[in-house]
Amino acid sequence: MTPRQTSEPSGFAPDTQIPVFPRLLPWILAVCGGIGLVAAFALTVEKFELATDPNYTPTCSINPIVNCGSVMDTPQAAVFGFPNSLLGIAGFTALIAIAVLLGPRPALWVMIGLQIGLTGAVVFVHWLIFQSLYRIDALCPYCMAVWVVVVVAFWYVSLRNADHVCPSGRARRALDVVLTVHTVVPLVWAMAVIALIIERFWWYWSTLV
Repeated sequence: MTPRQTSEPSGFAPDTQIPVFPRLLPWILAVCGGIGLVAAFALTVEKFELATDPNYTPTCSINPIVNCGSVMDTPQAAVFGFPNSLLGIAGFTALIAIAVLLGPRPALWVMIGLQIGLTGAVVFVHWLIFQSLYRIDALCPYCMAVWVVVVVAFWYVSLRNADHVCPSGRARRALDVVLTVHTVVPLVWAMAVIALIIERFWWYWSTLV
């Protein structure tokens, strides 16, 4: 990705030249929304199967650590009194709809709404990561897919908004550098989470070596 070549006033004013990044944003959000929706739907189906048959073994229960059943049978899996995956179905469906209608020059209220919604989602996801690693002591593959897509969607919406409101000067130059290496942050985040998973459950992984 190359930095913006033309200067523009701060705010969400229409660009005279649409750079590559905003044109790709709807595709990024659509892919994230699609993956998240599939994961949330699969997790919901597994949850209802387990609710109707206590002897049911979820397809994502692979070993003592990668075990959806252990995760779904906890208060953290239904924070608001119903399965968290239902929130995911609603949220990712909305994300896909927004991605389809977004266009290269979205309205200000759309981007503010996206930013607020994804900020709340990314905070919730990190709370769930902590709960999964240090309270529940189990991992859910579908949940981990949701972790990834929420962080990626949040990162790229945040970048897009920052790109449109950042003034000229030192902050603008710093942001342009970030835009040229935009994949680094989500990759570092993913590696950090993988490192935490390895460290937390090393007692089990070491038995597989």
